[in-house]
Amino acid sequence: MKFRYLPMTDNDKQEMLESIGIQTTDELFSDIPEEIRFKEELKLKKPTSEVELKKELTAMANKNANLSQYTSFLGAGVYDHFIPSVVDHVISRSEFYTAYTPYQPEISQGELQAIFEFQTMISEITGMPIANSSMYDGGTALAEAVNLSAAQTKKKKILVSKAIHPESRAVIETYAKAPNLEIVEIDHHNGLTDLDQLAKELDEDTASVVIQYPNFFGQIEPLDKVKELMQQQKKAMFIVSSNPLALGYLTPPGEFDADIVVGDTQVFGIPAQFGGPHCGYFATTKKLMRKIPGRLIGQTTDEDGIRGFVLTLQAREQHIRRDKATSNICSNQALNALASSVAMSSIGKHGLKKMAVLNMQKARYLKQKLEEASIPVSLEGSFFNEIVIKLKTSISEVNEKLLAKGMIGGYDLEQVYPDLENHMLIAVTEIRTKEEIDTFVKELGDING
Repeated sequence: MKFRYLPMTDNDKQEMLESIGIQTTDELFSDIPEEIRFKEELKLKKPTSEVELKKELTAMANKNANLSQYTSFLGAGVYDHFIPSVVDHVISRSEFYTAYTPYQPEISQGELQAIFEFQTMISEITGMPIANSSMYDGGTALAEAVNLSAAQTKKKKILVSKAIHPESRAVIETYAKAPNLEIVEIDHHNGLTDLDQLAKELDEDTASVVIQYPNFFGQIEPLDKVKELMQQQKKAMFIVSSNPLALGYLTPPGEFDADIVVGDTQVFGIPAQFGGPHCGYFATTKKLMRKIPGRLIGQTTDEDGIRGFVLTLQAREQHIRRDKATSNICSNQALNALASSVAMSSIGKHGLKKMAVLNMQKARYLKQKLEEASIPVSLEGSFFNEIVIKLKTSISEVNEKLLAKGMIGGYDLEQVYPDLENHMLIAVTEIRTKEEIDTFVKELGDING
């Protein structure tokens, strides 16, 4: 066979048209007014053979800087972490990569159990009693948490730290438009949320306070102090966006009485892959169980007493709670959630802590080498695996020169924080070697003069 798929022939098209009682494709679209139809030729290249097309696409793909050929120090929400080989093996099984919503438990036990295990591990990592089956990504999960807090408290004011990922803040702004929420951004000071400003803005109209832990600058926010401030307004909800890998070492938000903990599991088993797709998680309290967007998988027993899994709750817009649904999220990231579950299971509880510690140790080694090279580290607070430095020239120029040396540099903070001109956010993960870090610092020092 010449084709990897069965193309539609002219005869196939004609048979389909005749079967519905028309003769031409134009008749099929006769309800669309003539004056608004597109009548020009699409500006596409002429079709080519599969062999030629593969060569062209391969040549284009080879222009990309990939992580198997370049050493990456770029983080800012997407990280280059170790992915156990078993992850690809499991998610490549057809029963998983072709699976959709497990509406029929009798034929979906494998998928349901995989999601249940994901929920369980996220619950343990975050210190929260309940986690859902996953969300599209961390930004979506955070915006959903904000909307839930407004619906639950019946208040409109949301206090959002500017030390939260700027893309997540943009998603919150988008989500807030329809329910007409008031988003008040709290400034950062020395890389941490300004608690004095937070205290001034916190009032009886506040629905929730939103903090990232560790935050966008890699700094570890004092969640105990934030919670202490929130005792003034006990009805306001505490939302924490958290890197789940960092929680392998840090005290989980659940121990600071967070109401909702969200984040992205890209750090577990999901490649950088051009920034997506990812897998968001959403963990909360039993009180909010029926308000969770998406769905919950539960464990039960069948009539023979054998353990089984079912869709327990799905407060979705398509179902009986349509008029009361808190979200229009109709799906989950089952395949990526499975990848994260397999990665977490493979790494294990003790391995997760070791992995988190390695990130912290290597980031501190980088900090030491930067200081020895007279490259100033801008923030001195506690941090996880990301560091902010200040250079003498524009970060875009520095990154171009690093790329020529086979390295992907850090994130240019001036893009979203105009006051942080020539500041770079650098990420170090457990797979960066001492030699790679030393080479990076040397090249950075040479470029910085």
